[in-house]
Amino acid sequence: MKKIVLATANTHKVTEFQRILGELLPGLELIASSDFSNVPVIEETGATFAENALLKAKVINEFTKLPAIADDSGLVVAALNGAPGIFSARYAGINATDQENVAKLISDIDNIDDSLLEASFECAIALVDREQNLELVVQGQMPGRVIKQVRGANGFGYDPMFIPQGFSKTAAELSDQDKDKISHRGIALRKMSGILKQLQG
Repeated sequence: MKKIVLATANTHKVTEFQRILGELLPGLELIASSDFSNVPVIEETGATFAENALLKAKVINEFTKLPAIADDSGLVVAALNGAPGIFSARYAGINATDQENVAKLISDIDNIDDSLLEASFECAIALVDREQNLELVVQGQMPGRVIKQVRGANGFGYDPMFIPQGFSKTAAELSDQDKDKISHRGIALRKMSGILKQLQG
């Protein structure tokens, strides 16, 4: 399994996947699904991160006939009953920007005491290869808390308002290397790389 399609058009995710997997699996060629023409639009109808990741990987595997991996991830805030959750990317609306989603979340937590703002980033990564009769999901979690302001210019999404457990900096104030060690996606990708190594034999 030397060539895998990543089911995303999100350039930030492509960069993160290539950076982490490139280090763990140097011989792997990772292609973004957005590099293909007429890629089907995928409706994220799953009720969980795992269901959505699997859904995306299945569609892209069927479309490209290549092994496909897909990520579904988001921020879960306990005081908001798990929101934004699976709607993290579209929390402020279907085509919302990262800044709009962050602004809505800050507004939603404004009246909640800081001590109650526990949160976690969750990530599910699915691998589908029908030719090998393969379908699996790995997951990763980064616990921490959200704050009512943005800090830092690194990262993307809700990173500037999320402080990982054991840190005083936001995820957007950490270097890529430090973030990769503890991030939900880094944890899930390390699990996935172990599986891919076994499959490569």
